[in-house]
Amino acid sequence: MTAMTTGNSSRADANRRRILDVALAELLRDPDASMDQIARAAGVVRRTVYGHFPSREALISTLTDEAVQALTEADSGARSGVTDAAEALARSVLAMWAAADRYRLLVALAQRTVTVQGIRERLAPLREDKVRLLQRCLDEGVFSSPLPAPALAYAQEQMMFGVMEAVNDGLIPAEEAGRAATLTLLTASGMPAAEAGDLVASVSAKP
Repeated sequence: MTAMTTGNSSRADANRRRILDVALAELLRDPDASMDQIARAAGVVRRTVYGHFPSREALISTLTDEAVQALTEADSGARSGVTDAAEALARSVLAMWAAADRYRLLVALAQRTVTVQGIRERLAPLREDKVRLLQRCLDEGVFSSPLPAPALAYAQEQMMFGVMEAVNDGLIPAEEAGRAATLTLLTASGMPAAEAGDLVASVSAKP
């Protein structure tokens, strides 16, 4: 009985993972993709999809959670072992953009389903880390901003969303957006443009 239960659980986990992966691909291809479309693309019956996700909104909410997790891991990995606050921030933005680019269309979709407030709540732990990093940059004089660190973190978050929307609308090529977003966030935080450019070039050149 235990072996059978374990086998069923493993199969269910594999089905759930496949549904999520296919759903992300389908929603990025067609933001209006229905649960029926996702089920067909995943090679399962509609009932199987609903067995894991009771609604389309629940499915998108789970994908949004995965996007936030990917951003958190990218941020943590990029800053690991970096002692310079400005370099850590630049590395973080570049790494998070690389992760966010996969989900940028989903974020626009999630804003209709999860709500902006829901996304903000999911990003709260990541934002708290960013506030501490921004405060160091302000204390060290790397940044000069009339905004306190918590407000600056919110402003940077919204700028990232704005760049995602700009890419979605074809206003900037996706391959240029990460560097452009990083330069924008640094200069908007009060770093001189020349210094920001040198920092991004240096960070981009390092492994």
